[in-house]
Amino acid sequence: MGRKDASTARTPVDQYRKQIGKQDYKKTRPMLRATRLKAEAKKTALGVKEVALVLAAILVFLLAFYAFFYLNISNEVDLDLDPEEN
Repeated sequence: MGRKDASTARTPVDQYRKQIGKQDYKKTRPMLRATRLKAEAKKTALGVKEVALVLAAILVFLLAFYAFFYLNISNEVDLDLDPEEN
């Protein structure tokens, strides 16, 4: 008759996973370790997006701080220069 594998139809995903598994066995342990370490480093690294968000938050905070003091000082100056006082 036929083989056991031939009787059950495998999905393409299962065939792909089996093929990937066979390829991993061909690699040596140091290569597998290096690949794993590279993937972990990539996962934990800060991205440009996170850095840009932090810088934008700091900039907004500084601008709000500056605007607060600018408005307080400009109101005090207007009160000191009252032209009707003689």
